[in-house]
Amino acid sequence: MRTRIFNIGGKFAIAASAVLLAATPSVSQTVSDASVPQTGLDIPEKLTIFGENDPNVRRATALVNGDIITGTDVDHRLALIVAANGGEVSAEERERLRLQVLRNLIDETLQIQEAEANEITISNGEIEQTFNQVAQQNFKQDVNAFDAFLRTKGSSTDTLKRQIKGELAWSRLLRRNIQPFINVGDDEVNSIIERLNASKGSTEYRIGEIYMSAAPEATEQVATNMRKILDQIRQGGSFVAYARQFSEASTAATGGDLGWVRPAQLPQSLAEAAVQMQVGQVVGPIEVPGGFSILYLIDQRQILTADPRNAILSLKQLAISFPPGTTEAQATSRAAQFATATQNIKGCGAANEVAASIGAQVVDNDQVRLRDLPGPLQGTIAQLQIGQASQPFGSVAEGVRVLILCGRDDPQSAAAPSFDQIMSQLENERVNKRAQIYLRDLRRDAIIEYN
Repeated sequence: MRTRIFNIGGKFAIAASAVLLAATPSVSQTVSDASVPQTGLDIPEKLTIFGENDPNVRRATALVNGDIITGTDVDHRLALIVAANGGEVSAEERERLRLQVLRNLIDETLQIQEAEANEITISNGEIEQTFNQVAQQNFKQDVNAFDAFLRTKGSSTDTLKRQIKGELAWSRLLRRNIQPFINVGDDEVNSIIERLNASKGSTEYRIGEIYMSAAPEATEQVATNMRKILDQIRQGGSFVAYARQFSEASTAATGGDLGWVRPAQLPQSLAEAAVQMQVGQVVGPIEVPGGFSILYLIDQRQILTADPRNAILSLKQLAISFPPGTTEAQATSRAAQFATATQNIKGCGAANEVAASIGAQVVDNDQVRLRDLPGPLQGTIAQLQIGQASQPFGSVAEGVRVLILCGRDDPQSAAAPSFDQIMSQLENERVNKRAQIYLRDLRRDAIIEYN
């Protein structure tokens, strides 16, 4: 069976007969149910499904211009998404993700094919370098043990390396075929610099975005899909992982990170949402021209103004642990005694002596950036004077700690982004728009075969 894939507002749909691709009948499965719902179809109450479904036989899920995407490919990519989200995905969400994964693999195949047609090759060394970074940064895994980790999750290194190859190939293709034809004038950049200087002290935002296009007739379906993605992220799923898999923007390869932007640089609906968000909050779906977006506020700061969270701190940590079997009441009592002792410390010079008297461990760190501390601690430590200790924090399982502020180097005034940085951002925005059109055209011309 051969069918042509066609575009609907950046999404693609497949002829209705393709719905049968997951339905392979098995031998002598007899169904008898007097309560079979009335469908209006001439279906007998007692029926036999002929044929056999052998789970050990992997059939091609799709042929994309002759290149095979198998059920194993879909399974492994799906498992990769689930692993990146801590394995907490419902059965319903898993099935929805499976359909989206197939669409992503088709797009990825088209991108790789187009890159190869333009004689673009990605070396194994480049793939390995990015693979190692993903293992360490996205999955917090040792590179040497990453292959075994992926196998335990039902995935493989091959599926991740294929995704990396697709991202690198598409990025290089855009740099060759689109970026040279993007023009950003010096006057545009200088105008932005002038506006930045005029906006000194106002707020700018570092935003992550998951964008999905939607034609008018598909808006409700796309919005529903994005609400499900949002639910998964709010339940602990990785925003970066979902952005890499599902976002149609060119920033998908960087986990959806748009970088630092001002509200005026965003579509009005996104700007209105951004100014009301708290750092760490995820909202959506938000309607934008051509589709919908999910926003993640990574951080915010004042333009050209020193951020106090960039202060470099010298800290001394005192910690006590609880023996196995300690009850909550016992831990609370011990923590109260610990708090009394540490609050009476007269500066960092006396900390070691106090720690020895109460059996606490001491750790020194002279290069801690305030913004790198957990959110709840940032406000507490920011209010401390030199020599003061924080309130105790911790748990029965991990023990209780206090931090003593021994020194603080406040940040200097923030510098404006350079001329080249602003020009690069403008170029990236325009490349992104052209890339969406490029991929849409590839989808429209693709030939898909199903078994």
